Amino acid sequence: MTAASTIWDLLARGEDDAVAIAASSAGPLTYQGLREQVDETVNALNAAGIGRGDRVAIVLPNGPETAAAFLGVAAGATSAPLNPQYRAEELEFYLTDLAAKALVVEAGAPAAASEVAARLGIPVIALEATPEKGAGRFRLDAGAAPGGAPASGGPAAPSDVALVLHTSGTTSRPKIVPLTHANVCASASNVSRTLALTAADRGLVVMPLFHIHGLIAGVLAPLLAGGSVFCAPGFNALRFFGWVSEARPTWYTAVPTMHQAILARAGHNPEVIAASPLRFIRSSSSSLPARVLAELEATFGTRVIESYGMTEAAHQMTSNLLAPGERKPGTVGVASGPDVAIMDDAGQILPQGRIGEIVIRGDNVTLGYENNPKANAEAFAHGWFRTGDQGAMDADGFLTITGRLKEIIDRGGEKISPREVDEVLMDHPAVLQVVTFAIPHDKLGEEVGAAVVLRDGHSVAERDLRDYVAGRLAHFKVPRKVIFLDEIPKGPTGKLQRIGLAQKLGL
Repeated sequence: MTAASTIWDLLARGEDDAVAIAASSAGPLTYQGLREQVDETVNALNAAGIGRGDRVAIVLPNGPETAAAFLGVAAGATSAPLNPQYRAEELEFYLTDLAAKALVVEAGAPAAASEVAARLGIPVIALEATPEKGAGRFRLDAGAAPGGAPASGGPAAPSDVALVLHTSGTTSRPKIVPLTHANVCASASNVSRTLALTAADRGLVVMPLFHIHGLIAGVLAPLLAGGSVFCAPGFNALRFFGWVSEARPTWYTAVPTMHQAILARAGHNPEVIAASPLRFIRSSSSSLPARVLAELEATFGTRVIESYGMTEAAHQMTSNLLAPGERKPGTVGVASGPDVAIMDDAGQILPQGRIGEIVIRGDNVTLGYENNPKANAEAFAHGWFRTGDQGAMDADGFLTITGRLKEIIDRGGEKISPREVDEVLMDHPAVLQVVTFAIPHDKLGEEVGAAVVLRDGHSVAERDLRDYVAGRLAHFKVPRKVIFLDEIPKGPTGKLQRIGLAQKLGL
């Protein structure tokens, strides 16, 4: 079978009468129905004067319509999904930065996004769900759009930009990452091949659909295989096992904080787990603590696959493997799509076992940030994209991430990987979650701090945790301050926030 190079190609794989999208809110949508929806969306956008290369922002809650809207918009224009939790000031920044040609919102939704768009002179297109036609079906009302023929209409080409997302911007202004149809299809193929997805698989989508993880691994990869996706209305640990019982998925993918929340409810749902066995569980977007991996495998009786991805790579870069392939807990697996190497500051590729910056190159990697020559000059070196992550590769090609270069704590010249301290603290029986982070220090520059959430019914003193770390790590790596929290601040995709945590905690 030839490789898919556009969203249209990708969606052609499923049998007409096979289920593509399912949800609690409507009956199943077949591939024929999904292809009709995508075709209708492109025609509606073209009629509104929107075509290939035009940016269409999407502000919708998670669900089947959001998945289908992403596919439809990307098939004939450029999809720009935004977090529906953004405030007016944030929406104004993103809509302006994107130079959005239109904004898609849910019909009857709160007016914040529409008001911002009106103030910016951006036409608003209302999406009205038509669940009687199947999960993800909708009609678009583009009455406010200017109309007329788009500069370039019809289906998008492989080199057209399918998706634009912003980087997180934790240390600088968010950067626009354009991803072509060829980029996202290559990445979906990489994920699908790594997970051996087939038409018999059904994925449970709990990741947000304004994030690369949910869009590529959650939606595109299973559809490329001709399988189906069950779209949940956002992540909710209290409803997770109800969705499992209803959808009977063969797998799901999530971030570590979601896996931990699922584990906390698993003890109440042994019958659901037994009745709906999973072929595997996937984790990505941040480091999965070894103890959480072991608990997931013991609870669900299946293999947990940890992967490594980023927006600039259209998601997946490396992954551990399903049986009979090898898996090494504590690593993020082997190159699974792009080429992956370790580079030193001088641009030399380092041998196995040496620590340096992780670099990548391949068909899934963005061609560059938009309108940001400075960022591109820093990010691309010697034909490779610099991830900003530090790590080492072993003799078998398995990659271990030792830290984010910007997160490395510099304590008086001693470089400390916060992940190393995290892993030690996570081994303490009283600790549920932890984030090690830098605290500003007037003499040393930075000092080591740790934010800790304890397990229910457990207590431990700060001194005891510090002594625990001191028994396993050098003295300069021991946190000088341990803060106990009910909840550690998370980003919009559920990732624990390390950069800027000291400021948020008033340190």
